[in-house]
Amino acid sequence: MKQLGTHLVIDAWQSPAELLNDPERIRCSLIDAISAGGATLIDLCVHQFSPHGVTATATLAESHIAIHTWPELGYFAADLFFCGHGNPHKAIEILKTALQVQQIKLTEIKRGFEPSLTVQNTTATNQNTKSFAETGLARG
Repeated sequence: MKQLGTHLVIDAWQSPAELLNDPERIRCSLIDAISAGGATLIDLCVHQFSPHGVTATATLAESHIAIHTWPELGYFAADLFFCGHGNPHKAIEILKTALQVQQIKLTEIKRGFEPSLTVQNTTATNQNTKSFAETGLARG
């Protein structure tokens, strides 16, 4: 496989509720994580839910970081996808520290393509996706 990027999928538990429910803490933590990971921020959106919870997405030149918090459970889910340069492992270390994570599950996915696949092979997949969307079974 020709690797184009690294995608980290994170489940994190036992974080203090007040940190997970603080949109400014989440914003600053993401900015610090992006810097530590050597990525380039394009846009950052942070949303506070009521009565609690924060969702934040950072669009990066290298792809993205997203985080969703459940303060009432001391839990957050995040994914960090970096392609090109940058190090998502350094970025997640900053988030772990900033949000005082006690337990974490990290799944790493190598993203890319098989050189043996041709444009014709991928077109067939796209046609199946289109058919799936037309059935009304697709999300959105």
